[in-house]
Amino acid sequence: MTLPEIESYPIPHHPEPCWKATSGLRIVPDHEPLVPVSLAPEPLKVFPAYARLGIPGAVPECFVREGVYRRLLTVARGLPPGFGLVVLDGWRPWRVQQYLFDTLFEVMRGRHPALDEAALLDRTREFVAMPSRDPRAPSPHLTGGAVDVTLCDADGLMLQMGSLFDEASPASHSDYLERLEAPDARQRRARGCRRLLYHAMCAQGFTNLPSEWWHFDHGDQLWAYYTGRSEAHYGPAELDTIEQRWKR
Repeated sequence: MTLPEIESYPIPHHPEPCWKATSGLRIVPDHEPLVPVSLAPEPLKVFPAYARLGIPGAVPECFVREGVYRRLLTVARGLPPGFGLVVLDGWRPWRVQQYLFDTLFEVMRGRHPALDEAALLDRTREFVAMPSRDPRAPSPHLTGGAVDVTLCDADGLMLQMGSLFDEASPASHSDYLERLEAPDARQRRARGCRRLLYHAMCAQGFTNLPSEWWHFDHGDQLWAYYTGRSEAHYGPAELDTIEQRWKR
């Protein structure tokens, strides 16, 4: 499996988002439904990471908005032979967002006992957004517009990307490997994979959260912020239920 030419282009540095500015962007709802990614044909794969890890409230499926689903398919179909796209998480319930935030916050408190509450919040928000169901400022993953992805090989095995999914460390920053002065062979390989993932996703209109090589957005406020738009398309979303159908 050879690395394509696109992997020779470094991932550019982007500043962390200003969450106040992001949450202040207007949302003009586009009522696209949430759809299960498991419907997708090869080479798009699904591995609902949080359900597999036993996170309370996690659903055993990855749901995204229909427009995100179609873009992910285009990304997967455009990858070079021998590469596949794996969706690890998309829409998530508020309960899962709260659990992830609270858990990481407590880990940060134990690791950095000298930090005050504000600094701990900043450290936590580097990797987990504040839980919010506010229709004017929802957490990105609660909209169905945020998606966590990685690459796999022709056998479906996930490739080494330089850090683990959800690893709360500087190595998870998208451009971390670009800043190494003398990367070894393993790091160069991971850097090439990150570049491929980043450029393939961005070519289909996604934006990347700079602190997480796996996190991409389309249509939500974070996407609007990084693309310079004044409006987002996706607000909070909920799964369709039999009760809601009967009520309709």
